Amino acid sequence: MAGSSGKKILDVLAGQVVSPPPVWMMRQAGRHLPEYLETRARARDFLDFCYTPSLAAEATLQPIRRYSMDAAILFADILLILDAMGLGVRFEKGEGPLVEEISQPSDLRRIKPEAAADKLSPVYETVARVKAALPRETTLMGFAGSPWTVTLYAVEGRGKTDKSAAWRWAHGRPVDLAEAMDLVGEATAHYLARQVEAGADALMLFDSWAEGLPDNIFEEVIIAPTKKLVDRLRGMGITVPIIGFPRGAGVMVPDYVKATGVTGVGLDTAASPKFINSTLPANFPVQGHLDPLLLIEGGGRLDARVDQLLDAYRGRPHIFNLGHGVRPETPIANVERVLDRIRKG
Repeated sequence: MAGSSGKKILDVLAGQVVSPPPVWMMRQAGRHLPEYLETRARARDFLDFCYTPSLAAEATLQPIRRYSMDAAILFADILLILDAMGLGVRFEKGEGPLVEEISQPSDLRRIKPEAAADKLSPVYETVARVKAALPRETTLMGFAGSPWTVTLYAVEGRGKTDKSAAWRWAHGRPVDLAEAMDLVGEATAHYLARQVEAGADALMLFDSWAEGLPDNIFEEVIIAPTKKLVDRLRGMGITVPIIGFPRGAGVMVPDYVKATGVTGVGLDTAASPKFINSTLPANFPVQGHLDPLLLIEGGGRLDARVDQLLDAYRGRPHIFNLGHGVRPETPIANVERVLDRIRKG
């Protein structure tokens, strides 16, 4: 057994079983916190919030101060990379993200990948500020969207769609889609490398739209681009652990784990512990996967599900998390209840 790194999450990602397991929650910095809403009100808009290091660092640190989470995840957005690549990105209230829609891969060649990463220098300042302020035992998680999910937004032009335009590229324009994902992936590799240089201890890749894909398309748009991105980062000398989160992957999770080279896998709300434990190597780290809606409801069923997940992964390297992000209406008391239950073992 390897020695402790002093950071529980890094120990888990090195293959160690830690009891009780470390815990953090996706979207732990967000609208369920009154201090977040106060900070958010100081920015002109959401992009200004992400690009102002003092505000973004404050948002990143707030759940650490309140909950003593075992990881702080950089406050940013997966679409910043498209903004840096020259596409117009904006966030409209009630509509979500709006992106300049691409019609061909060359639309993503306006700015070189390294130059796109350079444009995101405020993000690296945020990472450095957070790193300096974090307790020594807290892991700093950098992140980015995976190539399929980010490219999907560029193809669709917005978030609230049925994703059919991107799926049609996958079926009818696979060469164009692969080229577009390669361009996004290369820019993302430089972006993530810069996060690590600024102080990130680990990285997470969000493939938010992996759900429902045919198995052959999943291999082409989720597994292959993720493997290419992970390999690129390793080739750039980035050695920190990488968690992949293919939300909605279902029965494709084992193939994803086997083929992509990720260090650990994030599991979504629908994941079955029985399936995961029967199909993944016993020492492979998993992260997840409490239902965020159950976190809102609270009560005895919340307690029971927390206990079920703790018991299911007791002999495996496990980071306790949600199956998706904390929702705005989540009671703080319920988050505290879960943390208390986990930490009491």
